[in-house]
Amino acid sequence: MRPPRPPRPPSPQRSAELRRRFAQEARSERPDLATLCLLVGAEADGTLDEAGLDAAQVELDRLAGELPFRPGTPRAWAVALRDLLGERYGFHGVAADYQRLESSLLHEVVRRRRGLPILLSVVWLEVARRAGAPVYGVALPGHFVVGFGGESAAASGPGSAPLGERVLVDPYDGGRLLSGTDAEALVAGATGAELRASMLEPAAPLDVVARVLNNIRGWAAARPEQSAVGLWAVELALLLPAHAARLRYERAVLLVQRGEFAAGAGELEAYAEVVEAVDEAVAEEVRGEARTARAMLN
Repeated sequence: MRPPRPPRPPSPQRSAELRRRFAQEARSERPDLATLCLLVGAEADGTLDEAGLDAAQVELDRLAGELPFRPGTPRAWAVALRDLLGERYGFHGVAADYQRLESSLLHEVVRRRRGLPILLSVVWLEVARRAGAPVYGVALPGHFVVGFGGESAAASGPGSAPLGERVLVDPYDGGRLLSGTDAEALVAGATGAELRASMLEPAAPLDVVARVLNNIRGWAAARPEQSAVGLWAVELALLLPAHAARLRYERAVLLVQRGEFAAGAGELEAYAEVVEAVDEAVAEEVRGEARTARAMLN
């Protein structure tokens, strides 16, 4: 297996354009999941130009074109996707993929046919959606999977499955169809908790993108030398219409860690202003961090 490539960021001008497009797409009436994930990939990989972005979309279109015409039931759709993506093309994941940034970048997952559960699920979702399947993402705790059937918004169209008929598949395991017991085991293995009905709700595209960025932030947090990756992942997350206020604190801490003391201190002070209304003690702690950061300027 080829060793992972070190991150090669785009130029500042290219990055600014990518972020503008990311924010615009995220705020559109119907955000496109593939487009958003590919823009994340372009922020990570400075070699991914417009031709590369288009090529990834074209490959997803091509794969969709190889599916049978409207297989029928949710189970038939699930089997068709498993046969095509999991068996014929070998899309799947292995434990080593968790150590690679490439495993969170859609263009690399399309190329390598390997990745994290959520990115492999994005491939399943985008190929199935292009073919007209009633498909949706399912953000189980610790392990993203894909659902086919009546719980999908896509299922409201002609020829859709009856409401409630659905099948779950695990793209990380090559598209294996999951029984109820399998889904329970995935949740129990990740959290020790029981599977709840709310965990099976369809995941909105922006929620999927937020989770992708969260994975990238986690990858970078375990590698202090990759703080630049953590910083752009936080900054993209802050462009999503809904995001946790604590992301501003995370960005401030990263700026301080990278030696940008004045900018980090300013961000810490701004975050303290936000937090003060609900927790004065935390706000004062954050202001203390800001004072420490400013002292490093001396």
